[in-house]
Amino acid sequence: MIQFFRQFLAKNRSDIQNFTAKALPERPLYAIGDIHGRNDLLGPLLTKIETHANGTPYDLVTVGDYVDRGEDASGVLSCLQSLSDLPHVTCLMGNHERMLLDFIDDPAKNGRRWFRNGGLQTLASFGVGGLTENARPEAMALGKDQLLEALGDLEPWLRARPLCFQSGNIAVVHAGAKPNLPIAEQPDKTLLWGHPAFFREVRGDGIWVIHGHTIVETARAEAGRISIDTGAYATGKLTAVVCDGGHMGFL
Repeated sequence: MIQFFRQFLAKNRSDIQNFTAKALPERPLYAIGDIHGRNDLLGPLLTKIETHANGTPYDLVTVGDYVDRGEDASGVLSCLQSLSDLPHVTCLMGNHERMLLDFIDDPAKNGRRWFRNGGLQTLASFGVGGLTENARPEAMALGKDQLLEALGDLEPWLRARPLCFQSGNIAVVHAGAKPNLPIAEQPDKTLLWGHPAFFREVRGDGIWVIHGHTIVETARAEAGRISIDTGAYATGKLTAVVCDGGHMGFL
């Protein structure tokens, strides 16, 4: 077992050293990690990005997970919906948006799972209360109707969220990607929920993958993976990465 672990570490170090591609988007790219209802952090970070860009045209991507766990999912979604009208802004779907939509599609089947993962906070932010994980099917159905009414045109907007953004040799996704599969061929489930090989294997095509979903204490870039979910709902730290001309930094 010890020998296997040493071999694994040696291979991992070798893979990291072998990934030498620079992150080169077509123009400056900013990507924001998982927001999870922290509208109080989103506004200041958007201001920092505008200041940092200093008038230079750029692309802005948010990696999904706008709802759940934090207290102001409603405010986050309203802000992002208005931003997404701008041609340089792309708001991806995360697995938490998928769980919200699954609840709408079949509340009795999918409600408990969503509630366990922060859905109750999202319902509360839209003024929907009185539900628990053990709510009866008819209560779940009523909650779904109330949520749909409160969402209004946010519901079709959520359904229309893309799962990937690409610029140059950078792909932005929510959770990760299968390392030996081209980005364009990744299954929806992988982009939303991740893949077990994502953190073990390094891509051979020189594509950098910016992602959220997996909380890291400090945002980092290593072996073609750029991790930017710094657990904003719990830590109060919302992070963005900026990639520009082979240079990379975090805000």
